[in-house]
Amino acid sequence: MKKFRVGVIGVGYLGKFHAQKYASMDGVDLVGIVDINKQQAQDIAKDLCTNAYSDYKDLFGKVDAVSIVVPTPVHFAVARDFLENNINVLIEKPMTTSLEDADELIKISESKNLVIQVGHLERFNPAITASKDIIKKPMFIESHRLSIYKERCADVSVVLDLMIHDIDIILNFVRSDIMSIHAAGIPVISEYVDIANARLEFTNGCIANLTASRISTKNERKIRLFQKDAYVSLDFANHKITIIRQGGEGSEGLIPGMEIKQRSFSNSDALEDELKSFVKAVKKCESPEVTGRMGRDALKVALSIMEQIDNTNKRSSG
Repeated sequence: MKKFRVGVIGVGYLGKFHAQKYASMDGVDLVGIVDINKQQAQDIAKDLCTNAYSDYKDLFGKVDAVSIVVPTPVHFAVARDFLENNINVLIEKPMTTSLEDADELIKISESKNLVIQVGHLERFNPAITASKDIIKKPMFIESHRLSIYKERCADVSVVLDLMIHDIDIILNFVRSDIMSIHAAGIPVISEYVDIANARLEFTNGCIANLTASRISTKNERKIRLFQKDAYVSLDFANHKITIIRQGGEGSEGLIPGMEIKQRSFSNSDALEDELKSFVKAVKKCESPEVTGRMGRDALKVALSIMEQIDNTNKRSSG
């Protein structure tokens, strides 16, 4: 059987893991990797027994799909070129830096019946996949995504770097239009916003408070959801779910009359699951787990948050 041919564009910190996962995947042929750092590409290609290129156009006609793991500002140009050459793409989040660019990529992919999958990795976190049957209609949500500062991630706002993960997850859970957004944030170390908070109010009555920081003294990735019958806490970093719901008897326990259950998931590889899902979607010509339109929806909210923060900061400094 003919192997599924893939390439990876950009083999920096995250891209090299994409390449490693593809190289070890059954039925997949890692045709080549691309990076403007020729030595980096050659070293990784040697380890994975594949080809190294410095120009991504060298993969045209040689692959069925690619992972695009380049800096965000060039996502659009690289993805457009591959789509126009009939190659399916997985684009790391955020898919582009503007809605116009996102719309263009979606238009090309739909006209050619190609797959765009956006790399919202947390969708493949076992805590998320296991909560699909638990979370029904959340009405209040709190998310905290905190990270120790990493200079390699400081080329965009923390909203596009970190918060967009939780925006995507929350939109997927709530499935309602946003009525209003209130946001605040400031740059602290980089030239972009490093810490931000946003309050989303949905037309169905749900309210979500999101906080993202890349200047924290610890790493934390949690979402807490409250609905009529339960409180659910998702710990992405530790792959845990805590569920508190009515059903307990008497006054024993931390919360009288409430039953507390915890589930842990020790063996998981979200990136591998994400890439396997992408390969499956392309092979079967089906919609991926995170479509281009879903990526666009998350981007739209993120850009609205950034615009509000920018306007507020301009007024305060003026």
